Amino acid sequence: MRILLQRVSHAQVAIAGAVHSEIGAGFLLLLGIEEADGADDIAYLCKKIAQIRLFNDQEGVMNLSLQEVEGSLMVVSQFTLYANTKKGNRPSYIRAARPEKAIPLYEAFVQQLQALTQKPVATGVFGADMQVSLCNDGPVTIFIDSKMRDF
Repeated sequence: MRILLQRVSHAQVAIAGAVHSEIGAGFLLLLGIEEADGADDIAYLCKKIAQIRLFNDQEGVMNLSLQEVEGSLMVVSQFTLYANTKKGNRPSYIRAARPEKAIPLYEAFVQQLQALTQKPVATGVFGADMQVSLCNDGPVTIFIDSKMRDF
């Protein structure tokens, strides 16, 4: 499971020209899911997101968590995080999970993140053609892969 985390001052998802969801300052999480992912990947990433310190304290040091600044959360499915660009000019997405596997994991991720942070989690719509707009604050962008962790 992969996350591209962006610290944002605001973010919005529009579908067919209508606003579906939006948040203020917090994290926009683009979530990629592969066939090998499961509950342990969800638990690891949710805990990491809840605890990661990416907001500035009074000295301007990134030392505060989302909880400490009462930030917002948005999760958008992003199968292209598993793009393989090694051959040719057209990326392959063979590692990305099929919808029948990915949708339940995406929903479980959102539910667990909401339970862990005690915050509502705004979402996109899995598989929809979405227009995601954001203002990256910093900019701060962090890539986290649940398979690249120390136990």
